[in-house]
Amino acid sequence: MDTISVLTLRLAEAIGLYLIVIGVSGLVAPARWRGVMEDLDRSPGLTIALGFSVFAVGTAMVMAHRAMSDPLAVIVTLAGYIALVEGALLIVVPRALLDIGRWAIRFTRIWAIISLVLGLLLFLAGLTGRATVIV
Repeated sequence: MDTISVLTLRLAEAIGLYLIVIGVSGLVAPARWRGVMEDLDRSPGLTIALGFSVFAVGTAMVMAHRAMSDPLAVIVTLAGYIALVEGALLIVVPRALLDIGRWAIRFTRIWAIISLVLGLLLFLAGLTGRATVIV
């Protein structure tokens, strides 16, 4: 896949690897995902710390990469904005996000497979892509 920036390729690889790891985790130890939700329910401090971390990663990605020049760049940019918004919501209105998480946890294996497939696609796009000027 051609893109305009080497940064797009490297971020696609990093996001892809993260999604692969999360997907494998969901397949290997789905109970751990339920445990995470339970921990977040019990610990407002943990929820804020997680929200801050996700917000910081999203903010860094958005500050470094706001390209909308090609499909891969759009995906990478949207991933940054999604992380930024998710982190902010975990800080400001955690209950709403945790309610969605509790509903989604019933489908851990499905989410894990989706994550794994998307991660493989993003990682391979970053790994095999080329950064060239797109006209």
